[in-house]
Parts: sequence; structure tokens; C-alpha cells
Amino acid sequence: MKLIPDHWKYLFITPGFVIFLTSCNHQRTEDQNLEFMGEPGGIKLITVDPGHFHASLVQKSMYPQVDTLVHVYAPEGPELEDHLNRIDQFSTRQSDPTQWREVVYKGSDYLEKMLSEKPGNVMVVAGNNAKKTDYIHAAVLAGINVLADKPMVINPDKYPLLQEAFSIAKQKGLLIYDMMTERFEITTILQKEFSGFPQVFGEMEKGALDNPAISKESVHHFYKYVAGLPLQRPPWFFDIEQEGAGIVDVSTHLVDLILWECFPEQPVHKNEVEVVQASQWATEISTNEYERVTGLSVYPDYLGKYLTEDSVLNVFSNGEIVFTVRNIFGKVSVIWNFEAPEGSADTHFSIMRGTRANLVIRQDAAQEYIPTLYVDPADHIDSEEYEAQLETAIEMLNTKYPGLAKKSVPGGWEIVVPAELRVGHEAHFSQVMEKFLQFMKDGQLPQWEEVNMLTKYFITMEAYKMSGDVIDF
Repeated sequence: MKLIPDHWKYLFITPGFVIFLTSCNHQRTEDQNLEFMGEPGGIKLITVDPGHFHASLVQKSMYPQVDTLVHVYAPEGPELEDHLNRIDQFSTRQSDPTQWREVVYKGSDYLEKMLSEKPGNVMVVAGNNAKKTDYIHAAVLAGINVLADKPMVINPDKYPLLQEAFSIAKQKGLLIYDMMTERFEITTILQKEFSGFPQVFGEMEKGALDNPAISKESVHHFYKYVAGLPLQRPPWFFDIEQEGAGIVDVSTHLVDLILWECFPEQPVHKNEVEVVQASQWATEISTNEYERVTGLSVYPDYLGKYLTEDSVLNVFSNGEIVFTVRNIFGKVSVIWNFEAPEGSADTHFSIMRGTRANLVIRQDAAQEYIPTLYVDPADHIDSEEYEAQLETAIEMLNTKYPGLAKKSVPGGWEIVVPAELRVGHEAHFSQVMEKFLQFMKDGQLPQWEEVNMLTKYFITMEAYKMSGDVIDF
């Protein structure tokens, strides 16, 4: 059987293998959606409208269960070219190069073309978030599983459509899953693990509005390097109607971690949560900064409503949510700056407050911008006895995470993590894919995963509504 029909127009690019299609009448010769049993090549990826670099990071590694031929459907433009260039970088690197073959359809009818051809059984989507809920809904209607970058919804009006997509997927035996990469960061894993040792952590505090039991704060930067190259953002990234405000975007990760850490493998339903307080605010970007990060010197019309009289762009990327889950107070906070100071990077802070100790992740200059976990025992705890209990917990965790140790620091102990367990953010996408492939082989998601995805987005949507109209400057 010929791989490429004669009537297709195509272009080969070496050393990578890329075919650009302008027109075709692709006829499926086999059912691409047969039940996946873990066989080699049984997963066939479709990438739709890859406007965010996370779409390419899914392909930074190879997987035996995934066919090397990947079909891409997208409009023409620099976002598609950036995506293909990253895939090509992965295939030409010296260490462990990939062997992906990209078949690319470029055209304004990219979604309709994908749905009519259905050349795979898993759609990967990471890009313009305003379209994402519609993509997900359309894919499951067509019988295609979905692996989506966060957020899956940015507008409360679209939340019912996301709910409907999950309902359709359940009826059809399909999977919808989002890329919760932060679950694979080792200090977050260990924060969760140590909270499961009563002799170390005690019981979870309930907290209060002004002193939550668990807080997660992250600082990000618009201008950064990805896979060793400066990241170029599309202009729509700065439009909250397309990218989503910060309170519904990056906050998704932090809300997810609170549910995942505090209620491990437990379904948390919407009626068990309440958004108590929410706010959002803007980061100002100059015209020079905008050009530096987008490569464009002119603002598109849709960004006009965010511009001041002196052409400063207000990007509503910052947000804070305080909410309760089963009467436990949690807080998430997201801040975006334009560029990290020299020698610094994105940062994360997290604290879980227990009756015997606080588990704290810090990632500042003192930690050389490396996430570091600290165990800070309560004042009333006997230090000598507690240290022995902490050592016991570390010994038990070493069976899963070899090389863990502790060292004394003012106020408690630092958990020393060996370099082998610090794989880095980009590698977390491969770990998410491995998890998703296992779910595909199982034929279903764990119940708590499905329930908590919808609850997580319920929280961010309620927070967005509570925070009110942001375009007021």
C-alpha cells in the first residue's frame, strides 16, 4: 500500500520527514479507532492548530505505542512553522534524536478536514485557548480521544460545552485528559508524599481566608528560552479572549495540585468546593518588549482595548483565587513578568500546613532557582524525636525515590533530592504522555481524574466570574 497517494501535492524536507498537503481525498483503509491494547504503533496522533510550544514537547520523546507518522492540521502561519521547526530540532539533535514523520495539512478548513479524514485516534491540542473547548467537543463527537494542554476552557459560557464533551466521551468509551505536568515535579511529589506521614505532617490544618491551609504561588515570564531557543509568542497570547486571563490559565495547574495533594485519588465534586475570593490584574508591556517577544512591530486590532494612550499593553495575566474544599482553605496565585532578571527563572512557592509541620517549597535566589522542599516542624514538637520520625519517613520513601536525604537548616530540614530525580519541565510532557498511554491501554480514566478535571475548571470559571470586568484603566 502506498503511503502517499499520487494526487497529493507534497514537499519532503530532510533530515526530518514533512509532507505539506494542499488538497487531498484521503480515504481511510482501516478503522483507526479500534480498541488500543498497548500494541506498538497503536496510537496514531493528530495535532490540531499547534499554537503553543507544549504541542511540540509531547513529541520530544518517542514512545513504542505511538506511530511515528503524525498528522498535523493547521492554518498557515508562523505558529505552524515554529511547531514543525521544534519537531525537526528533536530529530536532528545529537543525543537520542527522534524519528517523527509529520504529514501536514495547511488551510483555513483544517478542522473540517481533520474531522472528515480522521487519520488517527488521539488529538493533541495546544494553542489558542478560545478554540480549544470547541476542538475537544468536535473530536469526541467524531470518535477521537483527546490529550489537551491546559486550560480546556477559559470562558464560563463554554463550561457546559466541556461538560457535554466529557459526557459524550463517556458514552463512546473515549478519553479526555489534560497535561498536568506539574504533578511530575519531584518536590511537589515529595510534598504530597510527606503529607501522607502523620508522624511527620500530622493532620491538615483547615486554615482561613487570610491564612490558607495550602497556598501555591508561581511567577512566570513572557520572554524565555524553550529547547535552547528564544520563545516567540503569537500576538493572541496577550489577548485574554483568546489565551485566557491568568486566573483561568496557569491557575489551572495550581488548583489541580491542591486537589491532587490534599485529596489523593479522591473524587472531589463541585458541591464540595466554594470560591471565596478572586481577583486579577495586569502586567504592563512596552512596545519594545512586545516586538521583542512577538517579532511584530504593530499591534493587531483585537489588542486595542488593552492599550493605554502611550501604547503600553495591559496583559491581564495575573490572578489570585481563594477557595475551600471540604472546608479546607486553599489559595493559588499566578504572576507574569516580562523577563526574569539575569540568572533567575520562573519560580514556585508552596506551603502545606499540618498540625506537626509545614511542608514548604521555595525556589528563589537562596535555592539557586531550583525548587527545594523544606520540612518546618511546629514549635511544640520535640526536635530529637521528630528527626528520628522524619528519618524513618525518608527511608521508606527511598524505595520509590532513591537517594533522598535531609540536612539541617534554620527552623527545620531541607529534603535533599539527587539530580537524577530532577528531570526538568520539558521532560514532564513525556511523563504525562506515558500516563495517558497507560490510561488508553486501560480503556478508561480513574473516576477521580474525570471528576476532578471538571471540578478544577468549575473553580477557575467561578473565580473568573467573581473577579469581574478587568478592562478598566
